[in-house]
This record gives sequence, C-alpha cells and structure tokens, in this order.
Amino acid sequence: MSMFAALQSHPWAYPALEAVHIVGIALLLGNLVLLELRVFGRGAALPVQALARLALSIALAGFTLAAVSGSLMFATRPEELIANRLFVIKMGLLVAAACNAGWFHGRGSLEKLDWLARVQMLVSTAIWLAVIGCGRWIAY
Repeated sequence: MSMFAALQSHPWAYPALEAVHIVGIALLLGNLVLLELRVFGRGAALPVQALARLALSIALAGFTLAAVSGSLMFATRPEELIANRLFVIKMGLLVAAACNAGWFHGRGSLEKLDWLARVQMLVSTAIWLAVIGCGRWIAY
C-alpha cells in the first residue's frame, strides 16, 4: 500500500496530518508575531538579533512542518484542490510570502529595522493570516 493510499484509507491518518500542519502553522506564525512585537517595542530588554535568530529558526521549522504536511495532504486529492479557487489563492499568497521574506532578508531589513522593515513585517503577518483563512475555507 502506498503512503498516499494509507493517508486515504486509515481513519486517523489524515486528521493526524492536519494536526501536524496546524502545529507547523502555529510555530511559524507565532514566532513571526513574537519577533514583530519585539521590533515594535514590546520586550525591549530582549536583544532583537538574538531573538530573531531563535524565532526565525523555529518559524522555519514550523514552515517545514506545514509545507511537508500540506504537500502530503495535497497529494491525496490534487485534482479537487487545483480546481478550488481558494487553494489557488492560498498558493499565490505563499509565493507572495516567500517574495516578501526574500526581499526582507535580501535588503538586510533585520539589521535596519526602519519603517520599510516594519511595513514588511506587517505585510508578512497579513499574508500568513490570509493563508490560514484560505486554508480553513478550503476544507468547506
């Protein structure tokens, strides 16, 4: 039995995969928001660079969990998902999040922490919230 057939046939497999996906999202967004709060003045006693190293490494681990679990969920019903407009929007938002992150790190925004870095952080959070919203609506 293939892994994809197992995901479709075992009653606990897909819900377990969804739980892993949610944990990944929580690690990703929670740590991005934590860093954003620090950049906007909360927790001023915490050094931004040290917090960023920790928060971004955990966020990356969360993204990896979400991406792997999301890919496995996609593989169980690709035709249905590709036909779903919200899934397509979600994938576009993921590309936008990647572009924003690439721009943020490419321009050294974490070292500058200027007004543009703050806007990029807010945009990132808004994109990830939209990704989550689309993901929830895909299920219905």
